[in-house]
Amino acid sequence: MSRPTGRVLTLLELLQSGGTRTVAELADRLGVDGRTVRRYVGQLIDLDVPVESVRGRYGGYRLAPGYRLPPLMLGDDEALAVLLGLVAGRRTGLTTTELTAGETASAKIRRVLPKHVARRLDALLEALAFTDRPGGFDTPDAEVLLTVADAVRHRRPVSVRYTDREGRPSERTLHPYGIVAHAGRWYVTGSDARIGEDRTFRLDRIAEARTLPGSFEMPAGPDPAERVLSGFATAAYRHEVTLRIHGTAEQIRARLPAGVATLEEDEPTAGRDPAAERWLRVELRAERLDWLPPVLAALDRPFVVERPDELRDLVAALAARLASYARQA
Repeated sequence: MSRPTGRVLTLLELLQSGGTRTVAELADRLGVDGRTVRRYVGQLIDLDVPVESVRGRYGGYRLAPGYRLPPLMLGDDEALAVLLGLVAGRRTGLTTTELTAGETASAKIRRVLPKHVARRLDALLEALAFTDRPGGFDTPDAEVLLTVADAVRHRRPVSVRYTDREGRPSERTLHPYGIVAHAGRWYVTGSDARIGEDRTFRLDRIAEARTLPGSFEMPAGPDPAERVLSGFATAAYRHEVTLRIHGTAEQIRARLPAGVATLEEDEPTAGRDPAAERWLRVELRAERLDWLPPVLAALDRPFVVERPDELRDLVAALAARLASYARQA
């Protein structure tokens, strides 16, 4: 921090302590002359800090009555960035189970925003729409998340109480390589010390995490994100799905991203425009199938379900429901 910036922050601290400070007093405390004090006051006013000038024999400067500035000073664009990050985090599942923390943080920043910035934010939030439904994600415990993150940074083993997707609890010792946020969930990937193999665990299924003594060496190879995606690709799931969809890769990826499905041309043709619509083979694995028919309907592209038969039945059932709703209208 440069010395002038440090003096401006010191001036703010002096004013926050209450009362009216004379120019002479402030100049003495800051080690500058009166003209410089006035310049520093001007910089605070430019930051929307309500510094008032008090005239008279005992005049000087003071903060507007009742004004409280949070310890962290943010510019307009910075405050907007933080608030939008909190909103997006809640809507995409990248929060912890302490949901009220995000709400109270948003409220605190919102209260101290200048009116013109608050109006811009309100306008943006009114215009903003999300394709996902809020509150539908499984979020991790904040303490678990922080404990695991600390173990990743210092290469320390961690003991976790974990419940798998079948509801079976277990205690494991994990050498965590990294934390990965993917498709609205948090994961930790690392080596399961008991079996000596790499594993990926959902953080929301970890009830307790405790750092253990000792350390481990990070092995060479893919980074944590690549390890997680690779694990998804090879994991055993209840359903293996194969579709043929007519469209472009971009259209299909908008609803079925790379982390969810693989694409392959049904009949590759050399020299074909990659942006042209064509039949693409789509393969994916899933624990449940009920989410796929609405996704296929939202694609609004011709498609054929090759397997499994259960998905074909679910698509037909959705089509029948939509048709019945249309007739009622």
